[in-house]
Amino acid sequence: MITLKRETKETSICLSLEISSEERSVDIDTGCGFMDHMLTLMAFHGGMSLKISARGDDVDDHHLTEDLAIVLGSALLKSLEGRKYERYGWCALPMDGSLALVAVDLSGRGSLTMEAPFPTEKCGTFDLELIQEFWRAFSREARATVHVKALAVDNSHHLAEAIFKGAGRALGQALAESGDLNSTKGMLL
Repeated sequence: MITLKRETKETSICLSLEISSEERSVDIDTGCGFMDHMLTLMAFHGGMSLKISARGDDVDDHHLTEDLAIVLGSALLKSLEGRKYERYGWCALPMDGSLALVAVDLSGRGSLTMEAPFPTEKCGTFDLELIQEFWRAFSREARATVHVKALAVDNSHHLAEAIFKGAGRALGQALAESGDLNSTKGMLL
């Protein structure tokens, strides 16, 4: 289990991550119900144990969302040290009338390509543009290549769920133990 803390003037985060957990345990309290829901879905569908206690400032959810991604991506990268893993994972995940394609490469090269236009600006009080900010910060800190594409959209909440569930499943595949180092270069990170 990897535990990381981040304290800034804008956020306070304590996160524990176990990427291959026999007994999945998810306990998330960030003060942002929407992010709690999305991170719970991602961890559950990725087969991870994830515990987060966090608080953000009163400005809006931007600082909290981005810092959560920074800490989660950092924890994921740290958990890869000394492991041989499949490296690639992908999922086309339907959520009612929405369908998201998510693919990841845990290659050591962090980048995000995202085409997921949300039909509304918000889900409740959560600014949906922050979802792209989350995945950008996560991919940078995890040093993972992440692709997200909305193939069908019926509403914003369903699309967000499809993205986070699909990301969890794609990460679960990529993190699976492998007997080989999956790189012709002889190294990943």
